[in-house]
Amino acid sequence: MLNKNHFVSDNTTKRRLQTSSVTVVVSLSLVLFMLALVGWVLLNAKKLSEYYKENIGFQVYLKESASNADVEKLRKELDAAAYVKSAVYKSKEEAAEEMKKETGDDFIAFLGYNPLPVSINVNLRSEYANADSVAWIEKEITADRNVREVVYQKVLVDNVNDNARKIGLIVGFFAFLLIFISLALINNTIRLSIYSKRFLIRTMYLVGATQAFIRKPFIIRGVKIGVVAAIVAFAMLAGFIFIVTRYVPELLVIQEENWLLLLFLGILILGVIISGFSSGLAVRRYLRLKAEDLYF
Repeated sequence: MLNKNHFVSDNTTKRRLQTSSVTVVVSLSLVLFMLALVGWVLLNAKKLSEYYKENIGFQVYLKESASNADVEKLRKELDAAAYVKSAVYKSKEEAAEEMKKETGDDFIAFLGYNPLPVSINVNLRSEYANADSVAWIEKEITADRNVREVVYQKVLVDNVNDNARKIGLIVGFFAFLLIFISLALINNTIRLSIYSKRFLIRTMYLVGATQAFIRKPFIIRGVKIGVVAAIVAFAMLAGFIFIVTRYVPELLVIQEENWLLLLFLGILILGVIISGFSSGLAVRRYLRLKAEDLYF
């Protein structure tokens, strides 16, 4: 006949198991969130680098002798070029209006004429926004008889490429380091959660249960924990992205839903594999321990 102490012991065991599962889910969620955050930074660092590169433009100033037909022909040629993202015509009047806004002075009224030339503002595609490519592009454009000069910030082009390379190396190093640390933390957390069941594992083994039969429920539980932890981690990432984009709206320009979906699938697969694999290893370890070692 069951007594009151039996029910108390049973309820206490259930509470401990639930607490253990919650602890594992929370720990795994935090680790997966950090991995997801690093993945998001890596994806956006590349897109952000491309975004800034494609916004580094240069001005093609045309000669006074160039006719409207010549200017439009050159603009269309540039717009169709493989290395150009966009080519926008700017008239003398538009250039004067921009300078007036920047300086606050009406220089046309002072000079009596508009000295600014007609220009075409060109933005390059990101893969061509480097010093070597810009150099030969400049030569190609200045070869046109209607072009007076090509102006761009050479230092800015070099700085953007150098900084993008440095940031990529730094983030990549921390990503590798974080993955290594995460694997160790998750493995230890899951092993500790199974520690309380080491006597049950040993008893099942002694009564004739196969290792595969004993490991199966623990691996299934690990997979379920991995799925829940991945969902929680991605929800945390979604909240983080929502808050960040409110303060830095420029990030909305480079966001791609397909990349976020792939990132979620990656975190889900990683969480399931790590959690399930670590659970299997932990059970295997306790199966191989001697009876006297189970007490330590």
